[in-house]
Amino acid sequence: MNKKRILIIGGTGFIGSHLAEFLNKKKWDVTVTSLTKKKKFSNSEIKIIKLDLVDLKKTSDFIKKKTFEYVVNLSGYIDHSSFFQKKNTILESHFYGVLNLVKNINRKKLKKFIQIGSSDEYGNLNSPQRESKKEMPISLYSFSKLATANFFQMLYRTENFPVTILRIFLAYGPGQDQKRFIPQIITGCLQNKSFDTSEGKQLRDFCYIDDIISAIYKCLLNTKNNGEIFNVGSGKPIQIKFLINKIVSQLKSGKPAFGKIKYRKNENMSLFPDISKIKKNVGWKPKVDLSQGIKKTIEYYKKKINA
Repeated sequence: MNKKRILIIGGTGFIGSHLAEFLNKKKWDVTVTSLTKKKKFSNSEIKIIKLDLVDLKKTSDFIKKKTFEYVVNLSGYIDHSSFFQKKNTILESHFYGVLNLVKNINRKKLKKFIQIGSSDEYGNLNSPQRESKKEMPISLYSFSKLATANFFQMLYRTENFPVTILRIFLAYGPGQDQKRFIPQIITGCLQNKSFDTSEGKQLRDFCYIDDIISAIYKCLLNTKNNGEIFNVGSGKPIQIKFLINKIVSQLKSGKPAFGKIKYRKNENMSLFPDISKIKKNVGWKPKVDLSQGIKKTIEYYKKKINA
């Protein structure tokens, strides 16, 4: 039986590497792109290609030589810098690079394209954020993500491009960069450090990595929801302060100094999704509750720090 061939753009990042490992175990033929190629997978069958989508010639040369039935785009990095700080660099990595990819992809063989969007696209809309609401991006990053989503929906309407867009809320779990929020808190607690935080009154939705991979997988195999946007999250908002105290309580160490860090300018104090659409249309729902997810994540960083 021929293996399903998939290309994961940004496949050495947190979500991408988990997805690559998951699909490899499902016997898919997995190729990932990365800006660095530093990542090592547990299975050498996963092919890593060094590629920056912004480079049109290299992107064209690579894509035209290969045929992929499935593509998941996880390109770009979260960056809340202002336009006058970064100007076009964020647009290039999140929008122009995608144009280079789509220009050269083999449409005849393509069965599904998953665009990974962001909860930031909703900006300061009131929660729960719903896919039917008009987005209000408040950063160049969120604007770039929204522009890409609009581009793909246009392609679906005009050329039946087989795309589904997933707006991921806050992903967490083993293997996440230690500079991200939950790993930072866990690491600080494991080392019993005093660390500064905001007051922690923000409401956020944290979704465990296994649930996110499950959502992507279901959408890859679903042909009925092309052109649609789906929120992906736990559906259970939690206050940041409560989460920090939960980690401190589980580890019985750590000294958070609440209120020492100011909130970001224009920060949305309530960001969590309505996930009823993906439950109904795709048949997906999260299975890992916060207590389970935090416990698994803590165990991972315990081993990493003690290694």
